[in-house]
Amino acid sequence: MDIAALSVSMNQAGLKQAVGLQVLSIAKNQAEIQGQNLAQMLSQSLDPNLGKTLDIKV
Repeated sequence: MDIAALSVSMNQAGLKQAVGLQVLSIAKNQAEIQGQNLAQMLSQSLDPNLGKTLDIKV
């Protein structure tokens, strides 16, 4: 295999991995912010018991 082609291929793979990690990091940060906003909204609710329990039927 050509050394130049191998080098390009390896660099592209590294770039794909770096971009994927950055996208996951952005998504994680957004999820954390949304969770904080939800907790803040629930704490400011008119009904203090709202969001304290979750009923699940199986």
